[in-house]
Amino acid sequence: MSRIVQVALDTPLDRLFDYGLPANMETLAPGSLVEVPFGRTQRVGVVRGMSDTVQAAPEKLREILRRLDDRPALPAAIIKLAQFCADYYHYPLGPILLAALPPRLRDARPFSAAAPWLCLSEAGQLAEPPARAHAQRKLLTTLRTQHCLHRDAIRENGQSRHAAALIEAGWAQWRQEGRRNAPARPPADPLQVRHSPSRNHATPPAPGPDLPVATVEQQSVLDALLPALDRFGVHLLHGATGSGKTEVYLRLIEAMQRRGRQTLVLIPEIALTPQLENVFRARFPTSRIATLHSGLNDTARTENWLAAADCDLLLGTRLSVFAPLPRLGLIVVDEEHDTSFKQQEGLRYSARDVAVARAKQLGIPSVLGSATPSLESYAHALQGRYQLLEMRERAIASARLPDIELVDLRHVPIENGLTRPVRQALSETLARGEQSLVFLNRRGYSPALYCPSCSWVSPCPRCSARLVLHRSGHRLKCHHCGYETRIPHACPDCGNPDLKALGHGTQRLEETLTATLPTARIRRIDRDTMRPRIWAELGESVRGGHTDILVGTQMLAKGHDFPNMTLAVILDTDGALYSPDFRATERLFAQLMQVSGRAGRADKPGHVLVQTAFPDHPLFRHLLRHDYAAFARELLAERRKLDLPPATRQALLRAEAPHMAAAMAFLHSAVQSAAAVEQVTVFDPTPAPMARVAGLERAQLLIQSASRLALQHFLSHWRPQLAAIKPRVARWSLDVDPLEF
Repeated sequence: MSRIVQVALDTPLDRLFDYGLPANMETLAPGSLVEVPFGRTQRVGVVRGMSDTVQAAPEKLREILRRLDDRPALPAAIIKLAQFCADYYHYPLGPILLAALPPRLRDARPFSAAAPWLCLSEAGQLAEPPARAHAQRKLLTTLRTQHCLHRDAIRENGQSRHAAALIEAGWAQWRQEGRRNAPARPPADPLQVRHSPSRNHATPPAPGPDLPVATVEQQSVLDALLPALDRFGVHLLHGATGSGKTEVYLRLIEAMQRRGRQTLVLIPEIALTPQLENVFRARFPTSRIATLHSGLNDTARTENWLAAADCDLLLGTRLSVFAPLPRLGLIVVDEEHDTSFKQQEGLRYSARDVAVARAKQLGIPSVLGSATPSLESYAHALQGRYQLLEMRERAIASARLPDIELVDLRHVPIENGLTRPVRQALSETLARGEQSLVFLNRRGYSPALYCPSCSWVSPCPRCSARLVLHRSGHRLKCHHCGYETRIPHACPDCGNPDLKALGHGTQRLEETLTATLPTARIRRIDRDTMRPRIWAELGESVRGGHTDILVGTQMLAKGHDFPNMTLAVILDTDGALYSPDFRATERLFAQLMQVSGRAGRADKPGHVLVQTAFPDHPLFRHLLRHDYAAFARELLAERRKLDLPPATRQALLRAEAPHMAAAMAFLHSAVQSAAAVEQVTVFDPTPAPMARVAGLERAQLLIQSASRLALQHFLSHWRPQLAAIKPRVARWSLDVDPLEF
C-alpha cells in the first residue's frame, strides 16, 4: 500500500511535496485537507494523490500531522479545474488550490461551520410582533413567504439585530440547510410562447402571477437555448441595454431547477450583487440562493462557500468560479466583456474563460451575456466557435434606445467641466420630475494639485503617477499604491500658497452640480462612497423618486435599471482616443454604450449627451447608431492587419525591482534563456507604461504568436528557465492573455 502522500501547498515553487502517511491513517483521498510541517511552521495543504516513490531522501521525509476532519474535502471537479488553470496560466498548482478555499478553511485552527440559514419556526407562523417593531414584522413577513433566508442576505440588508430578536422570541432559528417546505407552484410552461402567424408578434399563454410575458426576441433566444441545456456549448447573448437579458437568465435558471441542477451566475462587480439577488429571490422565493464575493468577511465567505454545495443558485464575482457545486448544470457570465473578470494579482486568470473551461469539463452549457461583447468573444462567435444570439430591441414595448447627441467642445465653451447644453438638459430634466445620470470616470475632487508659479503637479513619491486631490479629509491620495498625505499649505518647490485644483473628479462635479441646481437631490456613486449594503438602499432611493441626479464612475455604467432615468451625460472621455493601449477604444465604446443604456429604459424617451473634442472620430459614428456589430467588425479588421488580439495570442512577462536596471537585467536574461520557436515572437524588454508603482521599478517583455498551441508549448518550456535565473533580484510574474500593460 502506498505510504507517500503528495500534498499541494501555497508556495511559489511549482511542485508537489511528499509526506509520509502516519501509521494511524490507512489512506487519504485526493482533495482532503491536511496539516503538515513545512520548515519551522505548519501549513494547511491539499492532498493531490498517493505515490510509491519519494523525491527526497527517505530519512528527510516528514509525516502529515493530521487530517482536518472538521471541513469537507476539495471536490475532484475543482481540483481538475485548478489543474487546467495551472497548465494554461503557467502558475503553481498549490496556490491555486488553496486560493479556491475560503479563508477560514485555509487556517489550521479548529473550525465549526455556523448554520447559515434563518428559517421560520412553527411558532413564527402565527406570531405577531409589537406594532412598533416594523423591521421585525417586515423580516417575519419575508420569512413567511420565503421560509428561509441566507445569513448573507440578512447581513447585507442590515437585519442581523432583528433576526436575533425573532430567534429570542422563538419565531425563527438558524439551520444548517435551507428548508423548501413551501407548496410547489404548478407552472404552466413559461418557457414556451405560442407564435401567431404574424412575423412581428407572439401570442403567449397566460403567465403566472409574477411571470412576465417573453418578448419575441427573448423567446427566439430561449428556443435556441433550451434544447441545448443538456450538453456543452458556449452561447454569446448579445442583447442591447434593456433588452431583457436578465429575463432570459431567469427562465434558464428555472429550467435548471426543474431538472434538479444548480446554476452559477458570475457578475463583474460587488455592486451588482444586491440588485440581482433581489431579482432572483423575488422570482424564486423557495429556492436556496447564496452569494459569494470579496465584500464578505472571512466567516461569511466561508459559510457561503459551504452553503454553495447545497444551494440552487450561486451569485458571485470572479472567485465564485471555483465554488463547489456538485449539481452544476449551467454557468451564466453577465457583462462578460468587463475587465473586472480578469484577476491582476497572483494567478492572473480570466473568470470568464475559466467558466467556459469548467463548463467544457462538466459537459454543460455556458451563456455569456453583454450589450457590448468583448472582441475575443465576438470573434469566436463570428468564427462559429460560440453560438451568437442577438436581441436588438428593448423588452418594454414603449421603450426605445436613447437618442445620442455629441457636444462639440471645439465650438462650445466649457465651465467647471460642464457646457451650456448639458446644464440646460439637466435643468429641464429636473423640471419634468425625471432623473439624470452624470458619468465621469474619475473619483476624487481633482486629478492633481497644481502650482501655476513653477508648474509643480502633486507627484506620488512611490509611483509614476500624480496624487489625487480629495477634499473630504483634506488629503492627497495615490489611487495606485494607497499613499496619502495632507494637502500642503504652499507649493513644496517654490512656496507659492496659491495652489490650484487641476481638472475634475466626481467630488468636484458633485459640488458644481449642487451650486448649479440647488434644488436637486444629488447622490455621488464611486468607490469612496459605496459599500455593498448601501447599494440596496440606493436602488430604493432612486426608484422611489428620492434622488434626482446620480453622479458617478463606471460603477454606474452597468446592470442598473432605473425606469425614471431619462438623461445620461458623459464627460471627459477623450483621453482614451489617444491612449497607447490598443484596447482603449474598445473599452471606451463599451463604456459609452453601457452608460447610454441607463437612459430611457421604460416608457419615457431617453437622451444622451457626450462632451467631446473629437466628434468626427469613427467611434462616435457607430455610437450614434448604437451599432456595436459594425464597430466590432471594423476593430477586428484593424486588429488583423496589426497582428493584435484576438487575431494573435499574447503573454506578458513582468519584472519588478528597486531599480530599473535590475528589472531589465532579469528580462534580458529571460530573452537569452528562451529557445527559438517557430510562430512565436519574443519582443525586446521595455519599461512598463507606468514605470514605478509602490516604490518598485517595473519592466515587461511581450511574447506573441498567431497560434495558441505554439505559444503554450513555448511557455511550458520557458517557465522553468525563468525560475532558474540568477541572481534573483527581481520579482516576476507571467500573464497569459494580458489585458493591462
